[in-house]
Amino acid sequence: MEALPETLQRLKGKIAIITGGSRGIGRSTALALGMEGANVVVNYAKSSDAALEVIAEIVAAGGNGMALQADVSQMEEVDNFVKKVMEKWSRIDILVNNAGITRDKLLLRMKPEDWHSVIDLNLTGVFLCTRAVSKIMLKQKSGRIINVASVAGQTGNPGQANYSAAKAGVIGFTKTVAKELANRGITVNAVAPGFIATDMTKDLKNSEEIMKFIPLGRYGKPEEVAGMIKFLAADDAANYITGQVFNVDGGF
Repeated sequence: MEALPETLQRLKGKIAIITGGSRGIGRSTALALGMEGANVVVNYAKSSDAALEVIAEIVAAGGNGMALQADVSQMEEVDNFVKKVMEKWSRIDILVNNAGITRDKLLLRMKPEDWHSVIDLNLTGVFLCTRAVSKIMLKQKSGRIINVASVAGQTGNPGQANYSAAKAGVIGFTKTVAKELANRGITVNAVAPGFIATDMTKDLKNSEEIMKFIPLGRYGKPEEVAGMIKFLAADDAANYITGQVFNVDGGF
């Protein structure tokens, strides 16, 4: 990864947290914001080696950052995680709520633990991280929060009642919190990826059937979702955008 000239690093000196930043969309987002000069905090739950590799790549390109472990579905871990970031940099400018899991099963086969684990991480985790970080952004009177939702939260998807419910919740949460924080200069938006080539989609058995419903005829790339997140996090043109959902889905 080659660093951009310093004059083009729009996030120079900014602090950006990416939850679930060790792989997939989170990894691509961490690299994209690192290229813009941000100090990137890569949160991970278990993939420490992968998270450290992301940070190493950012540093090699002249950027800076650190990897921090935390289960974002647990309030104490989130609060401790945010405290460590503040101890190092004393501010937080960008939060990308990206951490997520799937536990796909048809409704009648879905166990309560399948439901709760997905809701806890994909929705409650967004609430906990946003609440913790927004306290800091309110004092700064600035900040950008980007939540990674999904087209599944807009259209539904068989076998994903838990995931679809969580992502629909993220969309509603985004629109509400955007209204609550706007008067302090904080924007809150969501990005809703379609079918993206990541670990979550590589084992889908109905891939050919899904492709029929994607006008562009292919799965998206993590970098293409990261591009939209980077726009919302870094571009001055995004200053007047809040409470919106941006689909990155190939026309799905």
